[in-house]
Amino acid sequence: MTDKKSEDAPSGPRHVAIIMDGNGRWAQKRGRPRLFGHQAGARRVREIVEACPENGVKYLTIFAFSTENWKRTQTEVAGLMTLFRRYIQKEAHDLHKAGVRVRFIGDRIKLDDKLVCLMDDLELLTSGNDKCHLTIAINYGGRDEVTRAAKRMAYEVEQGRLRHEDVDAETLSKFLDTHVLPDPDLVIRTSGEARISNFLLWQSAYSEYEFVDTLWPDFTAEEFGKVVGKYGTRDRRFGGVKA
Repeated sequence: MTDKKSEDAPSGPRHVAIIMDGNGRWAQKRGRPRLFGHQAGARRVREIVEACPENGVKYLTIFAFSTENWKRTQTEVAGLMTLFRRYIQKEAHDLHKAGVRVRFIGDRIKLDDKLVCLMDDLELLTSGNDKCHLTIAINYGGRDEVTRAAKRMAYEVEQGRLRHEDVDAETLSKFLDTHVLPDPDLVIRTSGEARISNFLLWQSAYSEYEFVDTLWPDFTAEEFGKVVGKYGTRDRRFGGVKA
């Protein structure tokens, strides 16, 4: 878990997380079904991933499907699951060729077996890559993640492998889905909404936030670069004050 940076750390964000919002509204403005917007949003992901290295971003985490998204219509949910499968099948080779390491976070219990197998295969295929680390959150919720982590930690205490007096924030972070990742430096939300929607609640305790009006399918690599560039102008004190 990362709470602070050294003084000689890069001025830009090393880890950017994105709440990709606005696909449905983008489609509706064009008189098209919501899934048309999700398809456009999926295509946008590739452009942003490709823009990460040139902007000094090593880690990119995107919010693809939340634990609350199951409340959407059955048609939309089924369409999204099909889109996820097709995205992995279509992009796997190019992601691997580009040196991108892919990880998935979230609870996989409710996901269908075929999708989970594709996720596992893509993680294995790209496990040796290090140019950019892409983490995709599917059936993910921050509260759910912390709850699952707390259950796993409690089980370790119960089994005598962990002493309860040794449990602290650092210990809990090791049980999170993101335990191998640095905390996000910058969280971006598109579409003009100004809320965090249960995304990386624990990890973003010291993150900078940027809420942009652009709908996700219109969020270009150029705009991404501008938002990332603004990060370096912020004064990050992590609760302290400068002498």
